[in-house]
Amino acid sequence: MRNYLLSKCLLFFIAASFLFVPENVQAHGLLTNGNQGYEVSALQEKLKKMGFFYGPVTGYYGAITERAVADFQYKTNLSSDGVAGPATFLMLNDIEQMARVVHGEARGESHIGKVAVAAVILNRLDDPAFPNNIGNVIHQTNAFTAVHDGQYDLQPNSYAYRAVMDAMQGWDPTYGSVYYYNPELATNTWIFSRPSVTKIGNHLFAQ
Repeated sequence: MRNYLLSKCLLFFIAASFLFVPENVQAHGLLTNGNQGYEVSALQEKLKKMGFFYGPVTGYYGAITERAVADFQYKTNLSSDGVAGPATFLMLNDIEQMARVVHGEARGESHIGKVAVAAVILNRLDDPAFPNNIGNVIHQTNAFTAVHDGQYDLQPNSYAYRAVMDAMQGWDPTYGSVYYYNPELATNTWIFSRPSVTKIGNHLFAQ
């Protein structure tokens, strides 16, 4: 799944300053079957929004949580052992940041329009002209309107998370685009100079 996954373990230490990793993971390196507490509840909530966890949020890491973690790991090309360790939480953090951008920038768009915004983030990750990790791509100065107008701080809904998961699994309706904009709202004339690739909903996607 793109070059992105090859550097996940190394980026864990680089991203530690802004990464949300539960205290139990920081102290012991993992959450696993038999653990309980708010860290487990938070994990269950995230997995539920992404469509992996179907049971009640109990704060207990049992067989249902273990299966949900393993399914998530399998879908994101991690070792699917059902144990939530640093690499799993780094992936969850990346997806959380992407979902916030998708929700902020495209919550009024169709599912394909949401996937397209997530795909642009991943395309930038693969482009040497942009930063080489999700957090830096998203927080690059003036990269995404939602980050500097406050919409990034809104809580994403399940549609945003699932759109990100579709993009992470290789769906790119933008055909490699690294820019997008609403031609009715854009004020930066530079963006109009970029070669257009496709239009999805209210957004034009461009190289």
